Amino acid sequence: MVSPNTPAATDASASSATTIPDVVIRLAGNSQDGIQAVGGFLARLAGRSDQEVMTYMTIPSTISGGPSIFQVRMGSGEILSSGDRADVLVAFYQHSYENHRSSLRPGGVLLYDSDHVVPNPDDKEVTAVGVPMTSATVEAVGGSSKEKGKNIYVLGLIARMFDLDVPKLTQLIRERFTGKNEDIVRNALLAFDAGYAYPAENLRSCLYRLEKSTAPGGRPQVTGDGNTVLTYGLLAAGVRYGAGYPITPWSSIMETLRTELPKYGGLFVQCEDEIAAASTALGFAYAGHLSITGSSGPGLSLKMEALGWATMAEMPLIVINVQRGGPSTGLPTNIEQSDLLQAIYGSHGDCPRVVLAPKNVEDCFHIALEAGRIAREFSTPVIILTDQAIATRIEAFDEPDLAKLMVEVKPDTSTRDAAFKPYPLGGMTRHAPPGSVMASGKYPTVTGLEHDEHGHPTASPALHTKMTEKRREKIKAVANSLPAPELVGDESGEVLLIGWGCTYGPIREAMGRLRHAGVKAAHMQMRHLHPLAPGLEATFARYKHVLVVEINDEGLYGHGQLATLLRALTCNPAITSITKTDGLTYKVSEIVERVARKIDLPDSTIGMRKQSILAVTPR
Repeated sequence: MVSPNTPAATDASASSATTIPDVVIRLAGNSQDGIQAVGGFLARLAGRSDQEVMTYMTIPSTISGGPSIFQVRMGSGEILSSGDRADVLVAFYQHSYENHRSSLRPGGVLLYDSDHVVPNPDDKEVTAVGVPMTSATVEAVGGSSKEKGKNIYVLGLIARMFDLDVPKLTQLIRERFTGKNEDIVRNALLAFDAGYAYPAENLRSCLYRLEKSTAPGGRPQVTGDGNTVLTYGLLAAGVRYGAGYPITPWSSIMETLRTELPKYGGLFVQCEDEIAAASTALGFAYAGHLSITGSSGPGLSLKMEALGWATMAEMPLIVINVQRGGPSTGLPTNIEQSDLLQAIYGSHGDCPRVVLAPKNVEDCFHIALEAGRIAREFSTPVIILTDQAIATRIEAFDEPDLAKLMVEVKPDTSTRDAAFKPYPLGGMTRHAPPGSVMASGKYPTVTGLEHDEHGHPTASPALHTKMTEKRREKIKAVANSLPAPELVGDESGEVLLIGWGCTYGPIREAMGRLRHAGVKAAHMQMRHLHPLAPGLEATFARYKHVLVVEINDEGLYGHGQLATLLRALTCNPAITSITKTDGLTYKVSEIVERVARKIDLPDSTIGMRKQSILAVTPR
């Protein structure tokens, strides 16, 4: 076997490799094959090489596992989506080949396990390379491990195909298995070496080299998935206490908080159910801490009674909903953006609250900081609507300047003067945690009942009217503190594309393709979903079509959930929807095609332009 660190292993590929700006690799197998680990290694390598990266994965919702994919797009320049079509498809099984051959672009490379896959011999659109992945792994590793290292063997193959940084990959493998038996590390490296040493002449027609990043050197990059980045954003925002209950795809946030919060003197409690989790988190908030609870859609439904109490008591609380397909248990491992109206209107009564949504993995960190600021400044619950796609995909971005961003939140138990009222009608709510001394000798109450300025229960019609107004106007004050959403593209024109959450990258790329085809277009991604920032009406009025792209149903009246809110706000009939409910993220081509149909008019020039739009086919 030739070690990948020796010149003999790299000479053959170095001379014939074709330099490319980026590549889309789709790994298709079963969830037990460790393809997510391979994709993770590639993504983290890109991050450590100052390259852009974005991943996409699907996993089965059954405990027994089943067909799964992991797609990674990596390279130089800005990468906004994980790619519509793959340049390389790695097929582990016959079903992997049959189900995903259509995802491979013409001229792409089909890399398949010849021990399990028999491709169509008449398919001449792609370059097919058969490698005995299973038997070669068994031969390399041997012993009882058998084919368990097949994924790492494939990683070695990919490293050879794309002339990847072997020392960095080797270090990543060692880090991945830190704490494991040394035999496991040795076997993984044996499998990697065997894959890398696969005869170069068998890969001669598909050897590539990724362009080096031209980005100016700055802060080091970090690589992570949305749930992990959001968790560390919460820590930076000053969250030290929380409670939750496990549910896909929220659970990894809970597990990370359980291990990290004690390092900061905090605590995370796994409760017996969702109601208890929300109530426990509110107990921490009552004690003067910025606290956290979270779940997915089904769990948020269960938390709603406690969240109504949080609104009435005006408690600073962060609530995370990692959305998945619904209703009921729905699609536990697939994407949907169908919890927006639940987040805003889920509780009974007039229950105004704040709802935010990160646009990508990096923004998960900053949206957590934003949620913490709003919760503390306005003494209110804040719901963060992320989604399964952002939660599980991996991106690389510049490391945040933690020294400037970290917030320390401690209970203020200082003595309150005689005029202190926690719920003043003419001012902002400010609680006094237990242990605070009241100079007046009159101690406030915190309750879910309507109350007066001291928190004491009241059934006064006049006070209920005034307190309802106070809670409403506070959320309006949040709106007035918000910046206008970023508008990219033409300042006015034919099409304004609006999105929220994981639609950010595909919409931005689709906008670029529309403008390239001669359409005056722009893109606005909404991060503040409730309340909405002021001034949107004037912006929307500058475009002939305002198309809201979201992953939910068009509903009874033909509009998605965000589109419904925007139409209610502006009464602008130009606002229409592009929606879907297939459990998958948008492809750039899907958006471009849907826009082309929306703007198609009887005029022949428009029809010609539509053809030119569709001709710009994304990868």
